[in-house]
Amino acid sequence: MQKASRFTGRLSAFKGTHFGIIGINLAPPFCTQVSLIIRTHIFSNFVETWIMEEIVNKVAQSGLITLDLEDYYPQEEIVEFDMKEHLFMEMILKEKDFRAAMQGLDWEQYRNKIVAITCSADAVIPFWGYMLVMTYLEPVASFAAFGNKATLHQTQFMKKLGAIDVSKYADQRIVIKGCGDKGAGEAAYVEITRLLRPVVKSIMYGEPCSTVPIYKKK
Repeated sequence: MQKASRFTGRLSAFKGTHFGIIGINLAPPFCTQVSLIIRTHIFSNFVETWIMEEIVNKVAQSGLITLDLEDYYPQEEIVEFDMKEHLFMEMILKEKDFRAAMQGLDWEQYRNKIVAITCSADAVIPFWGYMLVMTYLEPVASFAAFGNKATLHQTQFMKKLGAIDVSKYADQRIVIKGCGDKGAGEAAYVEITRLLRPVVKSIMYGEPCSTVPIYKKK
């Protein structure tokens, strides 16, 4: 009854402020049809807004905290250092030639970037070759590691999630938001669950208005 009364009151106010401001001078029967279409559209928008506000109010009253993993999605540029480009015939690492190539390379191109050290050729490279590359990348790159772009992207994502102060969520009811634009991926959802489970009261997945229960402290 209280919700119905509040809706009726807002609807009355809406009629007075919106329905009366539209005036279109058209000859019948078009004026009637246009008026009906406009009134229906405005009323539909009003109802949609009212419903969304009710959902927001319910979420606020429920004490749920929404955590959007895409807030921690890595934005930094990731580039690859392909070992193949510095091998003899793109297949064989010749120590003298490889060392000379590393010394003559312009490493500034990797300044403040995330670098994935990889090899796109099916070549057998001694471990020290990768180690040597890292000695040049470490002073200039913001971060470097073995793997492709996708691997390093996930590594950075896990690092950002790991930096979350989960203690602030102690005994809270957490909703992990789903269906984003960037696609957080399975690994991120698994990792945030691992981080939160020891401290939170409950974990849910989805949206505050429609959730899937994941964990509840007993």
